[in-house]
Amino acid sequence: MARPAHPALIALGAVGAVGVSAVIWGVGIERHLYTVRHVSAPALLPGSAPLRILHVSDAHMAPWQERRQRWLASLADLKPDLVVNTGDNLGHRDGLEGIRRAFAPFAGVPGVFVHGSNDVFVPAPRNPFRYFLSPSRDVPDAERLDTAALDRFLTDEIGWVGIDNTAATMEIGGRRLDLVGVGDAHRDWDDLDALPSAIDALGPRPAGIPVLGVTHAPYQRVLNGLVDLGADAVLAGHTHGGQVCLPGFGTLVANCDIPLKQAKGLSTWSHGAHRVPLNVSAGCGHSIYAPVRFACRPEATLLTLTAKA
Repeated sequence: MARPAHPALIALGAVGAVGVSAVIWGVGIERHLYTVRHVSAPALLPGSAPLRILHVSDAHMAPWQERRQRWLASLADLKPDLVVNTGDNLGHRDGLEGIRRAFAPFAGVPGVFVHGSNDVFVPAPRNPFRYFLSPSRDVPDAERLDTAALDRFLTDEIGWVGIDNTAATMEIGGRRLDLVGVGDAHRDWDDLDALPSAIDALGPRPAGIPVLGVTHAPYQRVLNGLVDLGADAVLAGHTHGGQVCLPGFGTLVANCDIPLKQAKGLSTWSHGAHRVPLNVSAGCGHSIYAPVRFACRPEATLLTLTAKA
């Protein structure tokens, strides 16, 4: 008569089965479950019409990722008033091919963008578990991407405006909107000191003109600096929402110094006497060397800014 299996072996087998199932789900299924988050926040003067912003981030595009390209292109059907792209568009030396297919339908839709480091350097293999120990670090002698070609596409062909460490003003639906942005703070490319003169160069700002702050990496120094410059709302990416999260707990790592509870989604950023909406996109992609998402679906956000009560 065969002996019954030892309880420890049964438990070990169960844990192994759960682990295998989680890997299959995260690698084979969830990373393709693209979703649009619809959120709203009061940030405009009383009586202002709503402003619909499509926030896209962290595509980390490779040319073969056709499913992601088709999904991003389909977002043009949402007909946003403004597109804000918070960087890390490229994930491969030939990623611009996919970005062209993804964003071509947005030609003529007002938009702004800032860069992440993956718009400048080719990604390199890394141990993904190191993210749980400390933020990622630079790779010495990393190969450079053709950032200029990316910028030409986004500006000349799509009509968007780059706002790395500068400011811009737009007329959207017959009303003025000012925007201030910084370079990738994760690489210390942010230059908050350059922004006051860039804002002054826009000319006189009538009272009540909304200001939108844009950054790739939501480091606290940057969020505070944008609020000090008058931002009524701030948009960021970079964190991937943790990418691999724990069900029932949430984000385990943010790859920057933002509090984990604010590393994904819409929250309120408080600085001094100011409280402004902060939207951190979990992004829609991942490194080609870490093709997994778990309890953190790839996303874009349709953020509607409404009038304050």
